[in-house]
Amino acid sequence: MPELAISAEKVGFLIEKTREFDVKEGASDPDSGSNGADDNMIDVLEDNGDDPVVREITGFINAMTEDEQIDLVALMRLGRGDGTIEEWEDLRREAAEGRNSRTASYLLGEPLVSDYLAEGLDAFGLTWADERTTPVR
Repeated sequence: MPELAISAEKVGFLIEKTREFDVKEGASDPDSGSNGADDNMIDVLEDNGDDPVVREITGFINAMTEDEQIDLVALMRLGRGDGTIEEWEDLRREAAEGRNSRTASYLLGEPLVSDYLAEGLDAFGLTWADERTTPVR
């Protein structure tokens, strides 16, 4: 079994945070001037381009080592079905060749990234807990 450079706890934190991001939608009430308490805080689910969850995910990923970022991308691709656990070295090499400073944007642009990361961990026989509320450093 290959060894991961990134911990399951860090991946679990990203799964949790990207699920928060995945529920965002386009502006449904662009002229809203109402009080959030009056409209059941519906605007919190809108992606307005200045999303604190995106900033948190981006900062977390940017603080990772290069090896952790490479494994994160390879793990997403493994979970997406681009290869098998036996092809891990190939997935990792491809991730390393394509690595740049936009890893967070790349991952956030991938629909179902949280599911793919969870599937990737599963291929390694690892699990994550969704009870986490603070980042793992």
